Amino acid sequence: MAGGAREVLTLQLGHFAGFVGAHWWNQQDAALCRPTDAEEPPGELCPDVLYRTGRTLHGQETYTPRLILMDLKGSLSSLKQEGGLYRDKELDAAIAWQGKLTTHKEELYPKNPYLQDLLSAEGVLSSDGTWRVKSIPNGKGPPPFTNARTPKPVIPTEGSIRVWSDFLRVHLHPRSICMIHKYNHDGEAGRLEAFGQGESILKEPKYLEELEDRLHFYVEECDYLQGFQILCDLHDGFSGLGAKAAELLQDEYSGRGIITWGLLPGPYRLGELQKNIYRLLNTAFGLVHLSAHSSLVCPLSLGGSLGLRPEPPVSFPLLQYDAALPVHCGAILATALDTVTVPYRLRSSPVSMVHLADMLNFSGKKVVTAGATIPFPLVPSQSLPDTLMQLGQATPWTPLSACGDPSGTCCFTQSVVLRGLDRARHTSQLTPGTPLPSPLHACTTGEEVLAQYLQQQQPRVRSSSHLLLTPCRVVPPYPYLFSSRHSQHGLLLDAPPAGTAVESIPVLGALCSSSSLYRALGDLAKDLSKLDLRRWASFMDAGVEQDDLEETLQELRNLAQCYESGNDRLVD
Repeated sequence: MAGGAREVLTLQLGHFAGFVGAHWWNQQDAALCRPTDAEEPPGELCPDVLYRTGRTLHGQETYTPRLILMDLKGSLSSLKQEGGLYRDKELDAAIAWQGKLTTHKEELYPKNPYLQDLLSAEGVLSSDGTWRVKSIPNGKGPPPFTNARTPKPVIPTEGSIRVWSDFLRVHLHPRSICMIHKYNHDGEAGRLEAFGQGESILKEPKYLEELEDRLHFYVEECDYLQGFQILCDLHDGFSGLGAKAAELLQDEYSGRGIITWGLLPGPYRLGELQKNIYRLLNTAFGLVHLSAHSSLVCPLSLGGSLGLRPEPPVSFPLLQYDAALPVHCGAILATALDTVTVPYRLRSSPVSMVHLADMLNFSGKKVVTAGATIPFPLVPSQSLPDTLMQLGQATPWTPLSACGDPSGTCCFTQSVVLRGLDRARHTSQLTPGTPLPSPLHACTTGEEVLAQYLQQQQPRVRSSSHLLLTPCRVVPPYPYLFSSRHSQHGLLLDAPPAGTAVESIPVLGALCSSSSLYRALGDLAKDLSKLDLRRWASFMDAGVEQDDLEETLQELRNLAQCYESGNDRLVD
């Protein structure tokens, strides 16, 4: 791998994970395609950590995510399982069997105009029926557009988005998508609802061998594999599949980092009792089993609670979003994910996944919380010290792990990333001789400003911080969630700018080992202990026994105790 990149293999398991993942890969793609700008050096993040180079059968160079994706029958819409990048009509026609053939044809999904637009922009079907991929300069990103008559690309509307593939703008390798055909994405029957169902999938030789073959394909071409990141639905049966996948990775790739992002869609919906109970059970089983086999586990959700207590979704002062829309929730969580994963994707002096996990998970604290300020509130006339001083003593980020209000909780250790600030804003620009409003204004570098701010906020907390010039890209099909006062680069203006869409934003993100998990995990255990399982026998019929439930309940309580601080006491 060029430059000795520390490669990461991503596993994306579940349909909500698909929404987060589609936004995540779109943002990576937008970063690859951005124009060269002296203010925004391209070298801070190394795309080779997440992407791999390859060649089609016709010798065309490709650059695709190092990704294994598992979802259910009916979840791809019109996207082909093998993707469109390597398709070859001659191979489709090559059938070894010469006897009588019977063809069973499923009803096709309507063609997605956005996917058709993407294919026509990045490849051509030649007269001989062979797909030709346009050349990719330096193996990075799509080709440049030189034809002035190139039509404006089709952008999917929120109303047209049913599944994550409706807005994915990245070509996938043929070995990326693995479909689970025994369960359905749509309808009420044949759903992957329970933890035990998900576990049983990887006990079947067919699916286990398929996953292992894909793992070996990607891992064997890596020179410096640092580990795996798992994006996994927690609320349904994919929590069980994710737990078995993490166990497999731990057994086969000992010593590699395994960071799991447990994803939950918006808050509970009243009136859907069975779904809410199953979500509770799957979340509890998932967190316990994933933490046993991962280096680090972080729940990600815009909901206010992991348990059954209804809580409103979190709010962002500078965003307007609909918590009922997966395309909105997925975009926000992907932006946070794109920021907090920066340490192990840096080109210069990266922090490995293993070292990041070791810093955050000491004393058995394998579960961490995430938070983000999206966008970071920058005003054109202010410097970083000015903005941080205005934030005051309150927690500077919105919590994203469904652990409730962080007020009054303590942090044990944290990793913080601030990105998207040009260098001129890093330090105070006050005229010499002007009285300094705060100690932050005396710092000589932006890194010093951020480190000192975190020290002031939490004096006894071990903090690691990174400051980047590179912003987070939010070009379409990222939904427009921003204030009308935001500039093209996410600065907060006094009046709406004329005809300028937001293309990039500054973001502050954090991973914290926090005492808020004491109450959140404890409340989850309480809700679990109050269930009358005789009413939910179908969950147990999926392969979970009463002893498994008791063991999970005890493990959840033990996990919660790891986060108890002197001020914490659970109240029944």
